[in-house]
Amino acid sequence: MFRTILSITICSLIISAGCAAVEKTPPVTENTTAPPESNARGTRYLETETGRWLVHDTERPAPPVITPGTASIQDQPGKAPSDAIVLFDGTDLSNWESDRGEPSKWIVRDGYMESVRRAGGIKTKQSFGSCQLHVEFATPSRVTGTSQGRGNSGVFIMNTYEVQVLDSYDNPTYPDGQCAALYGRNVPLVNACRAPGQWQTFDIIFHRPIFEGNKVVKKATFTVFHNGVLVHDHVELSGGTGWIDEHTISNYAPHEDKLPLSLQDHNNPVRYRNIWIRELKD
Repeated sequence: MFRTILSITICSLIISAGCAAVEKTPPVTENTTAPPESNARGTRYLETETGRWLVHDTERPAPPVITPGTASIQDQPGKAPSDAIVLFDGTDLSNWESDRGEPSKWIVRDGYMESVRRAGGIKTKQSFGSCQLHVEFATPSRVTGTSQGRGNSGVFIMNTYEVQVLDSYDNPTYPDGQCAALYGRNVPLVNACRAPGQWQTFDIIFHRPIFEGNKVVKKATFTVFHNGVLVHDHVELSGGTGWIDEHTISNYAPHEDKLPLSLQDHNNPVRYRNIWIRELKD
């Protein structure tokens, strides 16, 4: 009986030691051979920006903690995430200037800014590259004009690449120029427009193009949500979005790594509110 109990005890100790050896994989140093990253059963080690880590390693650096924003409703704009740069909070244009670098003539009232006919566009004083951008806009409640002459404006990332703003609610136009189009290039997956005068949202994930000399070696990409609906799913932008003539659009042209965000004056009184941005790695 004693020998049986002793044998069971020894076996239990051996099993426990084996489990401990599995759970506590020794660290990889210069004098040790790194365990394989994967085997027939799966992957154990990952190469990351912060180093080489065991799957589910509690020592792996955790992301920073932020306070998420809140959603907007028609009568009240939401709040930006705590790590965002608030570009317009409804009070003033201190972060903005005209497209000529002068004080803007756009109107600020009741928590929004509004384009003024022939006042020109407006741009941020700060420059940005790859980013997450939130913009809210409203086309005029009083409907006038048709096609491109109705509630026309635009959000220009890096002052170059346009996401079209237009009243596309029961307003036919060329599809690559309707609301939420990557102007002249990409048609949105669906028309998610609200009625004229209602507040709408763009949530944009943008990664800038990369140039070597005069050549683009990595094209820009866009993911766009219009009123919470996905309308561009990691689209690679094939070229520029600048209007040249009725059936010609611009090509890529080299530019700085960071440029201002701008909003277009297209002679329609379009309103904007609650604009914020989060810078992203390229």
